[in-house]
Amino acid sequence: MIEDGIKDERRPLRRIRSFVLRTGRMTKGQELAYERYWPDAGLQLADGMIDPEAVFGRRAPLVFEIGFGMGQSLLEMAQRESDKDFIGVEVHRPGVGRLLMGMGEAGLNNLRAYCDDAVEVLQQCIPDASLNRVQIYFPDPWHKKKHHKRRLIQPEFVAQLRQKLAPGGILHLATDWENYAEHMLEVMEAAPGYRNLCGDSGAGGFAPRPEWRPLTKFEQRGQRLGHGVWDLLYEAV
Repeated sequence: MIEDGIKDERRPLRRIRSFVLRTGRMTKGQELAYERYWPDAGLQLADGMIDPEAVFGRRAPLVFEIGFGMGQSLLEMAQRESDKDFIGVEVHRPGVGRLLMGMGEAGLNNLRAYCDDAVEVLQQCIPDASLNRVQIYFPDPWHKKKHHKRRLIQPEFVAQLRQKLAPGGILHLATDWENYAEHMLEVMEAAPGYRNLCGDSGAGGFAPRPEWRPLTKFEQRGQRLGHGVWDLLYEAV
């Protein structure tokens, strides 16, 4: 409580998180998949810094996705790009359960998951210069202006991502909110250590959807309704 204009020093400062915590019940299939596959495919924040080569049993390019939702596009990418290893982070437990179910059905061994806050996972678990691609697709746009400060894509966060990207690694952002796309572009153009791969394309700095990002059902529906999607591709330099 604040009285007589005196600031209450006990109130913690709000920090950016990679998610909005949503509740949801897991289906029986998701629960069974969690029980069966999490011991092998699940990664724990409490275990600290990982060795990707030890986690996957091989040395391969490493892709890191923040907020994979129900995991369908991440599963598709892991199947199509079997020469790469994938780590997905999602705080929504049913989504992790669905990812594990699909992984088990497809027999994938190049995919692992965290069920935690990606900001903390990056800080505590991912080695510097270890990621070849970071993917953030359709993050919460916090569309009200007073909430823009809660958006994930902020200067401090993209600086943290740059530290985790290997030289030549790619940061791939995508959103279906034009205002957020403009915000992302502004943040990234000012961020040191990045080069816009489409900066001279004549498309305002935005990129066409790269072939590795699957077209989701949500996106297909949006296209039919005339909604736009904006992709940004930045190389760590």
